[in-house]
Amino acid sequence: QVQLVESGGGLVQPGGSLRLSCAASGSIFSINAKGWYRQRPGKERELVAAISSGGSTNYADSVKGRFTISRDNAKNTVYLQMNSLKPEDTAVYYCNVDIRRFYYSAYANYWGRGTQVTVSS
Repeated sequence: QVQLVESGGGLVQPGGSLRLSCAASGSIFSINAKGWYRQRPGKERELVAAISSGGSTNYADSVKGRFTISRDNAKNTVYLQMNSLKPEDTAVYYCNVDIRRFYYSAYANYWGRGTQVTVSS
């Protein structure tokens, strides 16, 4: 069994910061972090930040310069540092990773259950 658990969401005032974490646990040989997505009220899920296996990153234009994606392979954890938050960042945030459960298995894609981020005064 594999679980992805996001944490770090909550209520924050405009201009504030939050750090989201996505921790993978269970029978894991290795992970390859893919990205963070969000779903705003009434909108489709969208890619916020992506990280490649080589460590290069890409961001949605709306969050460039404010959000940073990173990973800690030793901890099987992916992070999203969010600064200068705006009300329009309010959404449920999901992590997406590829997980290799055993040395002989292929990578499979997993989604976290999501964590709510609300930016409001």
